[in-house]
Amino acid sequence: MAKFAGMAILLAGLLALFFALDVQNESAAWAGRFGAASTVATLALYAVLQAVDGVALKQSVNAWASAPESEKAVRFASAEAIRWLEWGVRSYQDFALGLALLLFGAAVVRTAWVPRRIAYLMGLSGLTYVGQGWAVGSEGFSRTETIAIVLAFVLDLAWMIWLLVVAWRMRDSDAWSAGL
Repeated sequence: MAKFAGMAILLAGLLALFFALDVQNESAAWAGRFGAASTVATLALYAVLQAVDGVALKQSVNAWASAPESEKAVRFASAEAIRWLEWGVRSYQDFALGLALLLFGAAVVRTAWVPRRIAYLMGLSGLTYVGQGWAVGSEGFSRTETIAIVLAFVLDLAWMIWLLVVAWRMRDSDAWSAGL
């Protein structure tokens, strides 16, 4: 539940960014809209992922562990199939999140108040999620996917903190210019 809440907060932040951008350029506005739609799809896929991993896989592993010896092979095969389903759902969730970040990056590039380098970091982060999706879809949970996870985390942290600093400075400069 905590993992789902964390992902929901992250994705809510992306949706808040969509509304805060207030993009005037039509192509950038469409990129933002499609990015928002991809963000919602990401949350739905993450909910499915948590159901597969947190419920179905847990139940199948528990059934395998407590099964009589004569049923162990069948129960293990069942758990393995659910694990493969988890890989598939995770792959699609990573692709959706990567697409959302790439589209938001495209929208941010056209936004005057946000430094373009933040958009480029968002785009790089999006590409790492696409790489994660490809890796987990073709290799499962592997070293390649783990490297992509760490890289995405670092890139996410960088662009989020930078964007927060930019927004904070804008708020302070607006308050200062208003004489507050």
